[in-house]
Formats: sequence, C-alpha cells, structure tokens
Amino acid sequence: MTYSMVVLFKNTFLLWFSLSLFSISQGHAQIQVGAEQIEAYLPLLKNKNIGVVAHASSLVKTQNQSVHLIDTLLSLSIQINKVFAPEHGFRSKADNGEHVDNIIDPKTQLPLISLHGKNKKPQSKDLEGIDLMVFDIQDVGVRFYTYLSTLHLVMEACAENNIPLLILDRPNPNAHYVDGPVMEDEFKSFLGKHNVPIVYGLTLGEYAQMINNEGWLTNKIQCEISIVPVKNYTHKTPYSLAVRPSPNLPNDQAINLYPSLCLLEQTPVSIGRGTEMQFQIFGHPDFKNKSFEFKPLPNFGAKYPKQENKICYGVDLRQHPRVNKIELKWLMNAYEMSSIKDDFFFKRFAFISGTKTLQHQIQEGFSEQEIRKSWKPKIDAFLKMRANYLLYKD
Repeated sequence: MTYSMVVLFKNTFLLWFSLSLFSISQGHAQIQVGAEQIEAYLPLLKNKNIGVVAHASSLVKTQNQSVHLIDTLLSLSIQINKVFAPEHGFRSKADNGEHVDNIIDPKTQLPLISLHGKNKKPQSKDLEGIDLMVFDIQDVGVRFYTYLSTLHLVMEACAENNIPLLILDRPNPNAHYVDGPVMEDEFKSFLGKHNVPIVYGLTLGEYAQMINNEGWLTNKIQCEISIVPVKNYTHKTPYSLAVRPSPNLPNDQAINLYPSLCLLEQTPVSIGRGTEMQFQIFGHPDFKNKSFEFKPLPNFGAKYPKQENKICYGVDLRQHPRVNKIELKWLMNAYEMSSIKDDFFFKRFAFISGTKTLQHQIQEGFSEQEIRKSWKPKIDAFLKMRANYLLYKD
C-alpha cells in the first residue's frame, strides 16, 4: 500500500509519497529525486497541456537505467506542448554565455524554446495553451549559476499568466555550507537576482518558496507552486551527479570548487576552460610557479578559452579535499602572483562577487580573516530568513 499526503506551505504544495516508493540498497534508503517519484505527480499532468523546463541532466532513474524526463512523460502519454531550455540549451552543449536559438527538437519534434537567446523569460505567446509548467533542472547551488535566475523568470512568467508551476526537486551538491558576500542591489543581473550569499545552501524547491514569500517577483506577485521533494536527503548528504549539469562542470570535484574558482572568471587567470580539468586548476602564462602547466585549447564547452594556446603555469587542485567554504586563498594568491595588478580585476568582477568591496579589500591588502568578518552580519541575517524555507535538515 502507498500512502500519500499533500501539505500546504504558504503558497506551496508539497507532494510526498512514502513507503512503497523508498528505494533500499544495502540497508540504507537511497536518494530519490522528485522526477523519479512518478506516482506522486503523474495525476497532476494527465489530461493537461504541459510545458517542461529541462536540460540534459533532467533524468529519471528506474531499474538502474536513466531515461530523460521528456521521454519518460511521452511514454506515459502526457501531452507536452513545449520544452523550455536554460543556458547551454536543452542538450547542454552550448558554451558559457552562448546565445541559443529556438528550434524543433529533431528527436521528439517538440518546440524547444530557448531561455538563453532572444529572451531569458518565457513570453506570453510561448505559454499559450499550457495548463501546467514542470520545472526539472539540476542546479549546483551557486548564486551566479544562471539556472537560479531561470527559475525566477519562469516563476514570474507563470504568475503573470496564471499557470501553476510544478517543481521536481533535486539535491544541491553544494548545500553543505553557506558562504560568500551577499549580493548588493547595484550588481543584480542574470548572474544574480537576489540578495543572497554566493553559496546559499538550498535546493531549487526551497529557493522557489523564498522567491515567492519574500516578494522577489515583479510587483511582489506570487507563483502557484507545487514541489515534489527529494526523498532520503539532507543538506549534508553527499550527492554525485550522473551527468555534468553544464559543459564545464565535468565531475564532482569541479562542482565543489566552482564557487571558489569562478571568482577568477573575471580576471586574466585561466580556470581550466579549454582543458579537461575545468574548475579544478588555475594558472596564467606569467605565473612563476612552473611545477604545473597546462595549455587551453578550444574544446567542448569552450570555443574560445581564455589564454588560448598559451602555456599557463599554476595550481592543480584535482586532488584537493572537499571544501566547506569559499576558498579565498586562490583568488588572493592569483592576485599576488599577477604582474598586472592594475588590470587584474575585469569590469564585471563585481557581478560575480556581488559587491565591489571584495575587489577593494584584496587590492588594499586585507587578510582573509578580515574579509570573512565583513561578510558575517549579512550571512547571519540571510541564515535567519533561509530557516523559514527549509524542506530538508542541515
């Protein structure tokens, strides 16, 4: 027998199915993502016209086989009208920041509406005839990872067009800590739309509740959301992704180091794009440490990598232990090793860090301890707000 329960949390429905849906392996309950709990949400989809926000990692694992959510729903005779794709496209093959056009998917013949092309927000004409939107995206829990902004804009479009949104929640592989400067209003963009730290420790389902109830959508409108939570999961539960969530996050190590090393994105320093060690190394042709070297070349996910075809000297972090904070030392060390300090920080660095203060602190020789102390008041305030939206234990 399967028992089900629907719980109303503010403007959010939480769908739980228990007992018969637990997957047991060697005496321990396995994580079960929202998309895999088909019996919990299938009744909501039947006899409706469905839009789906998805990409390459929107997988449903059944009997040791992973099938894409779109293929799964089509096999169950669900009427999918359109598929909406975030940055990198539906097949997750486009470069960082690359413009992606609308197309007809050659495999399913479904219209693919790009949310990283002419528009980043679904247009009303794109939503015509859709009764329910389904959101199933594997995120990595970092403010400037743009799937979070896509969630915001999808929620806003659904609210404006009176379309409910069903979120099939997935674990956040960086949910085990909260850290980094909090975004300031001046630097809000598609790289960060909310006043949160770089690493915020929430799944997208939890975050969607915060967007709604903190009034972050335009005119403080609210989106009707339902969430199928992850089973057998806490924020401290290690989670290894089955496929890369974007072209330059090829493995667990890259995902773990991404929040720290991406601070070097808006500097001359290479962080491994154009190699097979993306977000696991960093270096520059002028660095004097010659113990490790690499040469960025065009490859999958990086058609025009920084420092292309130049030998870079730097640091190999592929064996570095799992981090539990933003590692400022790599940014600070790279700045110290740079021979062009006046031009080290690019103009858009503050849109990654969320503030101009971090750049100034490093330039003025602040210690890491002093920089972290300056973050604490806003992080503490965020943690109090965050506590209102937790679906999983810390």
